[in-house]
Amino acid sequence: MKKQKLPRRKTARIAAKSGQAKAVRSIVSGETPAAAKRELPAVVSTDGKGQAAAERFHAGLRTRGFRLAFLAFLTGAFIVAASLLIPHEFAFFELGYLFTLSIYDLVLAMLGLSIAIGLAERRSEVVSILLAFIASIAPMLLFFDPIFHAILQSPLGHELFLIAPVAVMLSGLVLWLPASLRRFAAPVSASIVGFSLSLFIGLDDFGIGIKEFAFSAVLGAVWILAVPGLMLRPFRGAWLTIPARIIGSWLMVIAVIVTVSLYVPFSPDAPPLAPPLADPTEPDGGTSLDAPALPPLDPAVEEGLMEAPESFDDARPDGGIPAPDLGGNPLLGGGRSGEP
Repeated sequence: MKKQKLPRRKTARIAAKSGQAKAVRSIVSGETPAAAKRELPAVVSTDGKGQAAAERFHAGLRTRGFRLAFLAFLTGAFIVAASLLIPHEFAFFELGYLFTLSIYDLVLAMLGLSIAIGLAERRSEVVSILLAFIASIAPMLLFFDPIFHAILQSPLGHELFLIAPVAVMLSGLVLWLPASLRRFAAPVSASIVGFSLSLFIGLDDFGIGIKEFAFSAVLGAVWILAVPGLMLRPFRGAWLTIPARIIGSWLMVIAVIVTVSLYVPFSPDAPPLAPPLADPTEPDGGTSLDAPALPPLDPAVEEGLMEAPESFDDARPDGGIPAPDLGGNPLLGGGRSGEP
C-alpha cells in the first residue's frame, strides 16, 4: 500500500508545479482565466504577482510607444536646457515654449490631464483630449481681438482671473472620476485648460500676433500634455488609480490656494513714520540733528565754527550763508514782486 501511494504523491506534486507554472505564464502574458487563478495557491500568488509586475515593466520599456514617447521627452528637454544654458539672443520661437513653461499653474493642469491620457483605456480617448485642447486654442489665437473684446463685455470678463485656478481644479477632479465618467470629463477639462492658455498667449504678445511665438507656445503645451501620458500608457493598470487620485488631490488643493490668494486684498502702504517726540530728560531735549523733521543746517554750524540761531526765522548773523537767489522760478517762490 505504501509503495502505491508514493507515485501518486509525486504525480500530484508534479501536477501542482505544472499548474503553478501555467498560472504564472498566464499572468505574465496578461491573461488571467478563472482556472489559472484556482490553480495558483496563495504562497505562489505573491511571488507570481511580483514576477508578473517585473515582466510587465520590462515589456513596457520594450514597447515602441514608450520608446517614441521617451525620445520625444529627451528631445524637448534637451532643447529647453540648451535654450537656458547657452548664452545667446532668444528668438521668438524659443520665447514661445519657454513662456509656456513659465505658466506654472497651467503646466500643473496639463500634467494632470497627461496622467488622464495615461489612464485612458482606448486610443480614441487620447485623441479626444488632444483635439479638445487644440480646438479651444486655434480660434482664440486666430481671432483673438474680437473674441477677447466680447469676453470682456460679458459677465465672464469680471472673473477672468479665475480661469487658471478653475482649469487646475478640473484637471485634478478628472483624476478622481471613474473611467466611465473620465472619458467625457477629460476633454471638457482639456478645452478649458486650452482656453486659459490661449488667453495667456494672446495677451503676452500685446496683440501683435507673432506666429513663431504662438506656434512654439502651443507646441510646448502639446509636448507637456501628451508626452508624459504616452510614456505612462504601457504601464497602465489598477495600480495607477491611487497615485492618480493623490495627484488629483494635490491639484485641487493648489487650485484652492491660488484662488484664495487672488481674493486676499493687498495690505495698504504703511504711512510715513512721524518724527520722534522730544524727550526733556535726554541731552539737547532729546532732539537729534539727524532727525528728518529738522531743516538742514549751515555747514559752519555743523562743524562748530559758529553758533546755531535760536530761530530760523531771525536774520542771519554776519558770515552766514546768504539766502539762495531764486531767480524767476515761480515754483521756488521766485519772480514775485514785493509790491502789493
